[in-house]
Formats: sequence, structure tokens, C-alpha cells
Amino acid sequence: MKSDCVRAPRLETARLVLRAHDGNDLEAVYAMWSDPHVVRHITGKPSTREECWARILRYGGLWPVVGYGYWAVVEKESGRFIGDVGIADFRRDMEPAIYEAPEAGWALTPAAHGKGYATEAMTAVLVWADRNLDAARVTCMLDESNTASVNVARKCGFTRYGAAEYKGQPSLLWERKRGG
Repeated sequence: MKSDCVRAPRLETARLVLRAHDGNDLEAVYAMWSDPHVVRHITGKPSTREECWARILRYGGLWPVVGYGYWAVVEKESGRFIGDVGIADFRRDMEPAIYEAPEAGWALTPAAHGKGYATEAMTAVLVWADRNLDAARVTCMLDESNTASVNVARKCGFTRYGAAEYKGQPSLLWERKRGG
């Protein structure tokens, strides 16, 4: 399942650049992950600056360990950071386990919502995964009340296959078959 990547490769779409996170992203990542609107359907709790720094380190650390990970999403026109997208192996302690397959995730700043950016970015990530990973499927875990993310998942070819509880919160489990 591992690719040979040790750092997030640069990906481009019509409107976005997906690149490796770096230390200069801390304030933008903190602004996004401390926004109650962003975390409402994910953790439910705004992140601290320290937690955001750990997130950036985790994003970078995924690449050399498992060969895939997360990208910083930058809007081409403005050059502004607008989110985090990618696939990971977080080894979540939950049943059913979802770490047998890469787990997709995405979060965008409120200013980037409703523009199709999440679908555009995740489509690029999934094309990269299909070309570079030997994985039969990619999973994701979503709060069923997060209709925007459910719509992104559907547009990216994910279908619902189950439900689980993670950290006391119910979640829907989705999967996308390779090339889906």
C-alpha cells in the first residue's frame, strides 16, 4: 500500500495548488482549526495553536512512514491557504476498524466553502492515490449531519458502507473503490 513518497508531492488543479505543509502554515492552520464552524462536525472543539502545530507535524510525518498523507490547499488566484486535504492512516481506535485502507479527509476555511474546492482538491488526491498506492479502496468517516461533506464524498465516488462510534460520536463510514 505504501508509495515511495517522503514528502507530499505538489498537485495542481484548475484553481488550486496542493502542497506539503510547512512551519509557515501554523497561523493559517490555527485560524481554520480554531474556527467553531470548521470543527463543528469533526471534533466539536476548536484546536489550540499547540494542537495545530502537532497536526502539521503529523501531516508531514505521515509521508515518510506510510507513503501518503495530507496536503495544504492554496487558492491559485489569491495564494491564500484554504484548507487541509488528504489520506492518512490514523490507526483510529474504533470498531469497525477503518485503518485497513487509507482514510480520506478534508477541511476548508469558511471563506472557501460552497465553491467546489473540496471536491476539486479531493478528486486530485484520489487520482494521485489511484496512480501511486496499491490500495483496493479509500475510506472516510463523516458526521451524517455534515451534508456538505456527505455531498463531497458522493461527488468523489464514495458510497456508504456502515456506521461506527468514534470517541463517543456516531459516524457514517464511506468507501471508494480504486478507480471509482
